[in-house]
Amino acid sequence: MSIADYSKFQTYKKLIQSIPVPFDDDALINDQFLLEKDDKKKLEIYYAPFEYVNENAKVVIVGITPGLHQMKKSYSTVLNVMDQQISDEEILHEVKKNSSFEGPMRKNLIQMLDELGLNHYLGLSSSSELFGAASHMVQTMSVLPYPVFYNGKNYSGSTPDILKTEVLKRHIIDYTAGEINKLNDPLIIPLGVNVSKVLMYLADNGYITKESILIGFPHSSGANGNRHKQFATHKENMQRKLQDYFG
Repeated sequence: MSIADYSKFQTYKKLIQSIPVPFDDDALINDQFLLEKDDKKKLEIYYAPFEYVNENAKVVIVGITPGLHQMKKSYSTVLNVMDQQISDEEILHEVKKNSSFEGPMRKNLIQMLDELGLNHYLGLSSSSELFGAASHMVQTMSVLPYPVFYNGKNYSGSTPDILKTEVLKRHIIDYTAGEINKLNDPLIIPLGVNVSKVLMYLADNGYITKESILIGFPHSSGANGNRHKQFATHKENMQRKLQDYFG
């Protein structure tokens, strides 16, 4: 259950539901869904319905920003449940379950979480249940809540520097810190070095607490060729962190 503000979704829901199916990229990447742009930095931020907040989450998994694939999946989910008599919160919960880290990166993520033994601490047979029957245990989010594109491509968190770009830094302070502070001291798992950098910045500046952050977890994208090496390097420290955290 959540007391999050879903007013933005209420604004965009009818626009999403008016999209003809099947839709192409141009149906999403256009002015009606454009939230902000910075021509100098070659950045564009578009709306996608990722506002659901699970305030009872035991674990928070944090990425950089939803990509185009996740954006399409989120819109498809809203369209697929359009005829069901469910609340906006239930729609947004379905979006999170269906769209968060969806694709090959979710498979890689689950494998690494299970190798650390997170599923055992949560009483699950596999961390895959966090995206299904055990979704009440997890909050998935991104430090940039809405899809960000740099020069027309998915933004990676590196160029431009996320903490030196005003439009991005504002979202981090206003959104990320606020969302984490709604939760009851969950374990925070940042995916990759850029997300870790953002969360450590927030911790160092007093926005969130450092003790709950699992440092060393790699980004689970298949494009991250260093993820196996990074995971192996930090595995023992992360396992100790889990043991200390869950006791």
